[in-house]
Amino acid sequence: MKSMLLLALLMVLCGFAGVPAHAADADARDLAPGLQIPAAARPGPNFDVDKATDAYLNLLSPQQRAQSDAYFEGGYWLQLWEFLYGLAVAALLLWGGISWRMRDIARRMNARPWAYTWMYAVLFVLAYFVLSLPWSIYAGFVREHQYGLATQDFAGWFGDALKSLLVSAIVLPLVLVAIYAAVRRAGARWWIWVSGIAFVFIVFAMMLAPVYVEPLFNDYKPLRAGPARDAVLSLARANGIPTNHVVEFDASRQTTRISANVAGFAGTTRVALNDNLLNKTSLPEIKAVLGHEMGHYVLNHGLRLTIYFTLVLAFGFWFTHRLFDGSLKRWSGRLQLEGRGDPAALPLAFAILSIFFFLATPLTNSVVRQAEAEADAFGLNAAREPNGFAMVAMRLSTYRKIHPGPLEEMVFYDHPSGYQRVHASMVWLKENPDNPTANAPLPPPG
Repeated sequence: MKSMLLLALLMVLCGFAGVPAHAADADARDLAPGLQIPAAARPGPNFDVDKATDAYLNLLSPQQRAQSDAYFEGGYWLQLWEFLYGLAVAALLLWGGISWRMRDIARRMNARPWAYTWMYAVLFVLAYFVLSLPWSIYAGFVREHQYGLATQDFAGWFGDALKSLLVSAIVLPLVLVAIYAAVRRAGARWWIWVSGIAFVFIVFAMMLAPVYVEPLFNDYKPLRAGPARDAVLSLARANGIPTNHVVEFDASRQTTRISANVAGFAGTTRVALNDNLLNKTSLPEIKAVLGHEMGHYVLNHGLRLTIYFTLVLAFGFWFTHRLFDGSLKRWSGRLQLEGRGDPAALPLAFAILSIFFFLATPLTNSVVRQAEAEADAFGLNAAREPNGFAMVAMRLSTYRKIHPGPLEEMVFYDHPSGYQRVHASMVWLKENPDNPTANAPLPPPG
């Protein structure tokens, strides 16, 4: 939800920076397939939560842990350069005269406000795509390959980027037409109206994306028959989740990461597992992941997070309102801007809004992290696979720093850290020592 909001509504201002990266090979990136239960994580009279947690953390080799830390900590700098580059792009559009020229071109084609706003928005999407392309290539293609997390060649990656551009060029202009109509009608209270528009748009995006957008990037098909399908359907039925849309998708064509989700809203709800999860992990891990994802559905996190982020957006729009008019008074003549209802001032509004969201990063991450922790707890109780959950946390920790400091986790993590997740799993196991997976015999060596 957070990423959908920032991508579709704010266009996530892009940046460029040379963040150090370290080459990765498959052995350094991946943990061995299958469930690995350290001896210290087996129930017994001497079971110790901290020792069991440490035993899981030690599944990562020093090389894997150093690589994971480097990738994730590099992402901190990436966020800063992304923010600064976004401001630079906005400045180029404004002070380079690109923005007002695009408005004039749009107005010459059709002088009606809604029409030239739509045309300007299409030109804005295209201009932003071109200006952001160097950064996008580095952050989305080069760096991901350097760390062994991407599988696409450049042609495939760029094809997906063009599909994203097409979606943005269709959706964002429609949203901006509605927003600018509200700005022109509501005067100084525009930020209240726009917050309501944002809420409606997010709800519709949640409903339509699984049906119309996500299939543009991956092939979705019914989940293959077998133990995983039986387990997923059983979990779904037990937790009141519709089972008529349980699918798998070919994420391996783009990434080495494992993932799953319960997406959609009302009649479009769909349970989806990526093929990496199905092919690289054990049944207890799959059940643990799906228990977590179903927790989001049962706990109604989709609607809750939509409301929470709409409130955050409302503060962001108010912040923009407070700075926007003063900025126009100072620079509108030089930048040839005609007021708050002028679409040519859009880069200025985005720049101000990006400042707000950059400062609000700890808040937005904490909101999402709380929901993820709730889904973790639900998933442990639903799937009853603490070792499966701990093993998944370790797999994710091959590209997420596993044990951050408290302040570091609060600012930069939108999910609980790997350490927190493994520790929570071992606490659950201590309270439920009769767990069948934990008491199962170890498989023979080799």
